[in-house]
Amino acid sequence: MPICLLIRHGSSTANAAGVLAGRLPGIRLDDAGHEQVRALGNRLAALPLVRVVSSPLERCRDTAAAVLAALPGEPEVLEDHDLQECSYGAWTGRPLKELAVEPLWRTVQDQPTAARFPASEEYAGESLLDMAHRAVAAVRSHDAAVGERHGGHAMWAAVTHGDIIKAVLADAAGAHLDHFQRFQADPASVSVVRYTGRRPFVVVANDLGGDLARLVPPPQEEAPEGDAVVGGGTGGAAGRDGTRR
Repeated sequence: MPICLLIRHGSSTANAAGVLAGRLPGIRLDDAGHEQVRALGNRLAALPLVRVVSSPLERCRDTAAAVLAALPGEPEVLEDHDLQECSYGAWTGRPLKELAVEPLWRTVQDQPTAARFPASEEYAGESLLDMAHRAVAAVRSHDAAVGERHGGHAMWAAVTHGDIIKAVLADAAGAHLDHFQRFQADPASVSVVRYTGRRPFVVVANDLGGDLARLVPPPQEEAPEGDAVVGGGTGGAAGRDGTRR
């Protein structure tokens, strides 16, 4: 099955201001974010990505554009609303330090499956459980489509948001959503998941500077598709652990 790169957008003006951006329009990358995504594009340039899917929010579109500008080929480019940020409702645009003293903050930290954000006149409230369900379904659907169209060694990327990535990683790791806060997804980070018919593999989490060329699938395999090599294997892309080039 294909290799899926989960890319968080670069640092945004909301990150710098310490506010919860949610689905606010007009939130773009700040100066640090532009530097981050330029460096990210250089790191991804060696990867044969066949599809890049972005959240429709501007900070993700800006990040996707930087990635696409660095790629030598011409991957398919899509936007997917199911990969956009959680709808934080009345929390949208508020300072994080102000939100941290509300009772719901502790629920978000300790029991995310019980957390639903209150609606406002402008923004619907969404639960973290609903967010996770749509995000995981979207990533798995794109992954299956890429595999069907391009084969099992294809690579693709989803450019999205921190909580989305953490939810997808938790699902891939077989962790309950109530543990998704144990994962981290920093701005301009890369996490990697590979789905197989037997199980998903979490290959990389929150990578901020490693050599991503190592993710190119090896030409041979040591174990059947979806099996983990006993003893750990020789390295390479997720779960196949074949001989490296």
